[in-house]
Amino acid sequence: MVEVLKNNEQKVERLEAKVVEPLKAYGTIVKMKRDDLKATLTARNREAKQLTQLERTRQRNPSDRHVIAETELQRATMDAARTTRHLEETIDSFEKQKIKDIKTIFSEFITIEMLFHGKALEVYTAAYQNIQKIDEEEDLEVFRNSLYPPDYSSRLDIVRANSKSPLQRSLSAKCVSGTGQVSTCRLRKDQQIEDDDEEDEDLDVTEEEN
Repeated sequence: MVEVLKNNEQKVERLEAKVVEPLKAYGTIVKMKRDDLKATLTARNREAKQLTQLERTRQRNPSDRHVIAETELQRATMDAARTTRHLEETIDSFEKQKIKDIKTIFSEFITIEMLFHGKALEVYTAAYQNIQKIDEEEDLEVFRNSLYPPDYSSRLDIVRANSKSPLQRSLSAKCVSGTGQVSTCRLRKDQQIEDDDEEDEDLDVTEEEN
């Protein structure tokens, strides 16, 4: 997961540099083209105004004003034509650059996303394979050993022995001692019985000889 998050951060940085910033730059470009359009419209309005003045001058028919009006109209017409041609070239260039930029930007976007998801798929695939390799029985045995280590029984016996009270220890000692005495008495009694049997056998043999 850490690797995926790291790749995601890199993806965001690349998108910021390759996609977001170029798109933000179009705000300035569009503003400049809008100014060019305003200049063209102003030139056309000036041409239309000069044409209206020329018509009025012709109706009045003074020769000097008529010549001046025609000169101003020609100047306005040339200015409007030049501005219009410049605008057409600007629009054509803008559209051409826009198509190219859009192609580049979206290509970068798709490439960045493919790299991210490809890397994420690689990481998740490796993680999935590692998970499938887990030996459940082995892990369970390790867990059990961690709870009950090999020397757990011996340590438990020591703890139990140390936890006995003095009275319990005394009773245990007496029980052991008593058991030893009883066994000794039984051995002595059995030995006495065997000796008596041997004496009886000797007496019987003596009587038969007599």
